[in-house]
Amino acid sequence: MLAIARSEMIQIFRNRLVLVTGLVIPVAVSGYFVYQHDVFSDLGSLGYIAAIVMFTVLSFGLYTTAVTTLASRRQNLFLKRLRSTAAGDAGILTGLVAPATVIALVQVVVILIVLGAVTTEPAQVPLLAVAIVATTAMMVALALATAGLTNSPEHAQVTTLPVSLLVIAVASWVGITGTEDFALLKRLLPGGSATQMVINAWNGGVPLLDSLPLLATTVGWVAVAVTLAVRLFRWEPRR
Repeated sequence: MLAIARSEMIQIFRNRLVLVTGLVIPVAVSGYFVYQHDVFSDLGSLGYIAAIVMFTVLSFGLYTTAVTTLASRRQNLFLKRLRSTAAGDAGILTGLVAPATVIALVQVVVILIVLGAVTTEPAQVPLLAVAIVATTAMMVALALATAGLTNSPEHAQVTTLPVSLLVIAVASWVGITGTEDFALLKRLLPGGSATQMVINAWNGGVPLLDSLPLLATTVGWVAVAVTLAVRLFRWEPRR
């Protein structure tokens, strides 16, 4: 697994397309939100900015990169060759998505530290950490499911758009309008509960135990995505 992860890390920094979508775009967009924090905090709150930063990085830096990687490795039959080695299926997939996951998490942490430095620190860091980890798990699981529908790296630019745009749109909807109206719908949509967790963690004012039930919806989406991944993921190209 470590050898696979090491190889994938090298490939990420050699691939210009992946480098741009996985590093440059998320950092640029997130940097803009941090730079304009006064404007966006008035629109929503500092917690809203933190949530948008998290979903921007995890959507483009992790989700899109992971789908592109898996589609590419399937297309060139690298996945098929890996299955003939001693590595198990779980170890292969973990090794392939681990580099993008680590890079995305580092980006999220660094950008949120900068946000906290130029504004105010989050009120509940443990809750924020739980929200980030749960959302990361959800995006990885969705990446595995989407990869099963993706025929090539080029195709990934199309297949990843619905989920990426949906979670960012949901985060914006929840962050700007709150959950007083359509509360159940907003929390059931992918990313809705995670957004509320981040907002509560950053802004404070909500007891920790009252925020933890929001975790159940995100974990539920992880379970749904894993189920879809088991059904849809392919190790070889369609013939």
